[in-house]
Amino acid sequence: MKYICKICGYVYDEIKQGVLFSELPDAWRCPLCGAAKSNFQSQIEENKTRTDVVLDDDMKELSTAQLSALCSNLARGCEKQYMPRQQELYTELAKYFKQRSLKEEGDIKKLLEWDLNTGYMHAKSVSSKYEDRGALRVCTWGEKVTFVLHDLMERYEKEGASFLDNTGIWVCSVCGFVYVGDKAPSLCPVCKVPDWKFEKVHAYE
Repeated sequence: MKYICKICGYVYDEIKQGVLFSELPDAWRCPLCGAAKSNFQSQIEENKTRTDVVLDDDMKELSTAQLSALCSNLARGCEKQYMPRQQELYTELAKYFKQRSLKEEGDIKKLLEWDLNTGYMHAKSVSSKYEDRGALRVCTWGEKVTFVLHDLMERYEKEGASFLDNTGIWVCSVCGFVYVGDKAPSLCPVCKVPDWKFEKVHAYE
């Protein structure tokens, strides 16, 4: 059986590795992007497609944090499509909603889970309906980055902030992928830009 990383696409082949995926320790991580074992799915699951998307009435009401993330992803999409004015406007909106969200109470992990279980399914469905390849690309990148952020939140809950000690935090300036390690990956596992596109941030910024 083969298992595929939902973040970077790394394939763990049980036959080649000689160890069943289920026998790997829970602390095992993707050798390419550092994603947790829980972010892998079997090749059988990878080949399944979602055909029916049920939309809830409250899907039209996004929190300020969700709006900030949405505008930030749209800004990155505009950058890749060489639309500087639109990128600038979406960036301004993202900053505005981020400031608003800091004044509101909310569970970040729950927001991430909503994005993964509902938000991106709806966004990809609409993008596919209108054959908007740019929006689909942004959705794909955003979903992978959200998986990483959710994984980091779970690590924080289990280990506390200590897992950030004596290491670096790197953020891809194009797609927002977050990597914890001594140095940035040579290529972004999500959008494939080189390491010089990564920015190093401090643990408590």
